[in-house]
Amino acid sequence: MNKTPIDYQKVSKAINQSNIPDLGLATIREIVRLVNMLEEETGEKYIRMEMGVPGIKPPDVGTLAEIEALTNGVAAIYPMLDGIPSIKEETSKFVKNFMNIDVSPVGCVPTVGSMQGGYATFMLVSNLDPKKDTALFIDPGFSVQKTQFKVMGHKYAHFDVYNYRGAKLRAKLEEFVSKGNINSIIYSNPNNPSWICFTEEELKIIGDIANKYDLIVLEDLAYFAMDFRNDLSKPGEPPYQPTVANYTNNYILLISSSKAFSNAGQRIGMLCISNTLYCREYPNLLERFGIASLGYVLIQRLIYSFSSGVCHSAQFGLAAMFKAANEGKFNFVESVREYGEKAAIMKRIFIENGFNLVYDKDIDQELADGFYFTISYPGMQSGELIKNLLYYGISAIGLITCGSDRTEGLRACVSQVKRTQFPDLEKRVKQFNQDFNTGKE
Repeated sequence: MNKTPIDYQKVSKAINQSNIPDLGLATIREIVRLVNMLEEETGEKYIRMEMGVPGIKPPDVGTLAEIEALTNGVAAIYPMLDGIPSIKEETSKFVKNFMNIDVSPVGCVPTVGSMQGGYATFMLVSNLDPKKDTALFIDPGFSVQKTQFKVMGHKYAHFDVYNYRGAKLRAKLEEFVSKGNINSIIYSNPNNPSWICFTEEELKIIGDIANKYDLIVLEDLAYFAMDFRNDLSKPGEPPYQPTVANYTNNYILLISSSKAFSNAGQRIGMLCISNTLYCREYPNLLERFGIASLGYVLIQRLIYSFSSGVCHSAQFGLAAMFKAANEGKFNFVESVREYGEKAAIMKRIFIENGFNLVYDKDIDQELADGFYFTISYPGMQSGELIKNLLYYGISAIGLITCGSDRTEGLRACVSQVKRTQFPDLEKRVKQFNQDFNTGKE
């Protein structure tokens, strides 16, 4: 171990000083902080797979539109809470063009990234019905969303979907929902961290359950159209981004600009509320907020109290990107296909050197190559594996923090890893396997 690629003593010291009891339970930002410290202390560049930071230049069409808006003085003006007209119109068209779903511009609302969109909707669904006080996560999922529930003090339940794919999903959902306390179902598709993609059968099951038990489905589309096994890039042409909205009207879509549009730094996403749900009235909302309408409360009470709207110029930038995509002038899917290509190479490197994929199938299909993949190494739990990889200049996070039952697994993100680092990655992973595979067949 003293001959590891990164100085053994310095790595050990940094880990001890981090005061993280179990690296497998560490948050994304805790691992980021630790690796930043290690790079500074050792002068070595890590293969950084711990955080989903877009690694592609944002589209010029959005940047130029935002610059023009700033030049025109929008920074001096408070934006409307429900968004500028162009972003509402273009979002509605975007959902129609790339999902084949009709959502009125009225129900298309900008938020300060999908993080704020999620927080607002989580607070909303937790206040619709006193008897339904618990949200249900189909895991694994984005770990910070559960942190948001903890901050709010609202309840959630969850299960790992790995063993409940296809028709098995219905019985598992019924097991939770039939108790009568579930207000919503939450998942991401494609999935962070596993990169599984729900099938039409599974989405129909979720929609059927939402209809039967009068639940709201919160569909997180942070990686919109990034299942690269299918070409979802042609506006108005199938195939479309799969969605539960084909099977229920009880949905709210969270569309992020961070990954698919490489726009993470501008902190803007969109909530798309179904036409039916937007106007629906709930007695408990009236009692709590003085207004019964779901859409009105979401905008005029929750989003208003959070931030008084979304950065004015960022709205113009995202509206321009949606407009260009709607008109077929900007292929946003092609611009991020690089993630899938890198994932295929990185998966191969790990698998050829003793690692396994944790989530490896979409039922009977090979898993897509995308923004994330999941790995394990025989005989190691996630905390031990994270710690050992740090000595080899590689960082990742534990799947446990994402609600996974696979305690041995790690989430690996491809976005920050440059192709020029692949030789280093292969060399380090090969040495790791040689060092830890001693005595194994």
